[in-house]
Amino acid sequence: MMKFSSQILRAACGAITVALLVLDAFMHPALAGNALLFAQGAPDCYAIGQRIAAQQGGRLARAAAESQGGNTVCRIVILVPGREGERPRRTELVVPAG
Repeated sequence: MMKFSSQILRAACGAITVALLVLDAFMHPALAGNALLFAQGAPDCYAIGQRIAAQQGGRLARAAAESQGGNTVCRIVILVPGREGERPRRTELVVPAG
C-alpha cells in the first residue's frame, strides 16, 4: 500500500513539473520582453513619488510606471494627513517619467 501511494505521489509531482515547464515555455518570451524593457530604461517612479510626497507634506503609498499613449508615466499615490485627526486624504497623480 505504501509503495503504491509513493508511486502516485511521484507521478503527480512529475506531472506538475512537466506542466510548469510547458507553461514557462509558453510564457517566457512575453515575460522576457517586458523585463528587458524595464531593465533598459525604467523610470525611478519611487524617487519621483518621494519628492512629490515631501512637497505636499504627505507620505508615498504607491509608485508605479505605466504606459499611456506610447509615453511612460509614473502613477503616484500619496497619503496626506487629515485635519484634526481625520483620515489621511488619498491623492493620486500621473506625472511624466523622468
